[in-house]
Amino acid sequence: MEVFVLRLGHRPARDKRISTHVALTARAFGAKGIFVSTKDEELEESVRDVTGRFGGDFEIRTGVKWKPLLRDFQGTKVHLTMYGVHVDDALPRIKKEAEGRVLIVVGAEKVPADVYQLADFNVAVGNQPHSEVAALAVFMDRLTDGEGLRSEFEGRLKVLPCERGKRVVDRERPE
Repeated sequence: MEVFVLRLGHRPARDKRISTHVALTARAFGAKGIFVSTKDEELEESVRDVTGRFGGDFEIRTGVKWKPLLRDFQGTKVHLTMYGVHVDDALPRIKKEAEGRVLIVVGAEKVPADVYQLADFNVAVGNQPHSEVAALAVFMDRLTDGEGLRSEFEGRLKVLPCERGKRVVDRERPE
């Protein structure tokens, strides 16, 4: 399954850090790319830098016109919102109806009403206000049955799991 994320309403001065976290969460959980409605070259550079060092086939594009993308996306469109159907109730239908491609929409500010109409599913990861990063992580983990976190990225840097401390291998420098 190919998963993409659409980030709506990114405000560079206010949302730079959280939008970076949305992008890195999407990447870490196995998404193929993220589209951001506001042009932000710094955000693009930051995410490409991480992808370059840690690997993966992850695309970021900012300044994307969200409405045509959402309207014309070939696949299942899922809008994450606290007002939607609970994730546990929506996921069986999403998995059944998804045709290999999924676009997950997450907002930064108030989401336009059109998004609710254009989405195939409006899904809530709990019906309380909380972070879009958390919602994206929980949703993607459940969508991929936990397999997204097991992806191998084959980057220059590889983090080796360990109980204590930090072990990072730089594949370009022999030990």
